[in-house]
Amino acid sequence: MVAIIKTSTSLRRPFHYNENKVNESVAELILAQNYPMKNAEQATDLRLKYLLKLASLNSRTSVNAVHISLNFAPGEDFEKEKLQKIVNEYMRGIGFENQPYLVYKHTDAGHPHLHIVTTNIELDGRRIPLHNIGKLRSEPTRKAIEKQFGLVPAESQKQGLFIAKPVAISRLDYGKSETKRAIGNVLQHVLKNYKFTSLPELNAVLNQYRIVADRGREESRVFKNRGLVYRVLDDQGNKVGVPIKASSFYFKATLNSIESRFQTNELERKKQLKTIRSAIDLTLMKMPGRSLDEVIKSLEKQGIVTIKRENQEGRLYGITFVDHRTKCVFNGSALGKNYSAKGLMDRIGTQSEKCGVRPGSLTMTRSQLEDKQVSQTSIIMKEIGQTKQALNASRGLLETVVSPDETYSYLPFEWRKKRRKKKKKVTK
Repeated sequence: MVAIIKTSTSLRRPFHYNENKVNESVAELILAQNYPMKNAEQATDLRLKYLLKLASLNSRTSVNAVHISLNFAPGEDFEKEKLQKIVNEYMRGIGFENQPYLVYKHTDAGHPHLHIVTTNIELDGRRIPLHNIGKLRSEPTRKAIEKQFGLVPAESQKQGLFIAKPVAISRLDYGKSETKRAIGNVLQHVLKNYKFTSLPELNAVLNQYRIVADRGREESRVFKNRGLVYRVLDDQGNKVGVPIKASSFYFKATLNSIESRFQTNELERKKQLKTIRSAIDLTLMKMPGRSLDEVIKSLEKQGIVTIKRENQEGRLYGITFVDHRTKCVFNGSALGKNYSAKGLMDRIGTQSEKCGVRPGSLTMTRSQLEDKQVSQTSIIMKEIGQTKQALNASRGLLETVVSPDETYSYLPFEWRKKRRKKKKKVTK
């Protein structure tokens, strides 16, 4: 469980944020704790008024709003009663057990999570200190709750991945509304968190959830009018079910809105260029003589999913990397010449030659390679002839890993100007 605590000077902002989610049917109020009125869960205005009344008891404290999110690992979708117990234990651990607080369960992301809205002003007007509350109270409480309820530790969630969970095809039987909600939950999570610079790059992520953003054929009315629909894919990648118009979602999912993100995403993902390049380079260094499919499997264990683009003859012509660690999507060519489909195959072929494997024989199994007998004399001659070539190739690959990349400056030009020193006035 990952706990995030945010504080602010406005109770209305986090309250209305969560209530709007409830109105949009992507959140549910599951608990209104320590309220004096019994109908607090039914009266929206009373819930807010009571929090504001408490906050007004201490006019000297400006920061009086506390907004907490408890994030669970994918698959930890517990029933309402268990979630209530987890929240009550957490609030007791951080010293808010007697405060009124509202608990909302959100369903608009790729992982289950709760939002808690409360105030740090007590009934007698005293303020609950918030300094270092995350380190001193939240972290020990979080670890204790993980053991008590058998939750996935936060450390594992940070090291692991939010695995793409396909939209259930069976939901299509229940009608258009269920399909739209399932697509919307995934789509909002992807648009919010992933950095992509084209529609194909966005689809590289969405396809892992068995969803596709479709513009239709070039001669279609949807394409000519710059429309966009979202559809579910079956196991074979075929489009099934009713298409959902992008404009029908309550959040911005139209083509114009998506394209408006490209420039910002391009700048943001530049920060992660060196990270993904190094991961690919180190994997190639550790796996000399292995096939492309073996390299792809190794990268997937590190959180980098590789999508191969092949023509009808099965020939590889492009490659895309989805880095779930940094939430960035790159076409191979965007990373550099050595990371394109051709560049990777050339590098794998060079390494295979160093190991005594012909590029054309990469499809052979390891057992077949081991069974293939080569005379000791021929191996020695090859090693002597290839020593210089192997050293140069290794040195070149090592330089690729450790050499610094171009850095992008995000400091505004005006901030980089040196201030002129003011001349001291000479008094006569």
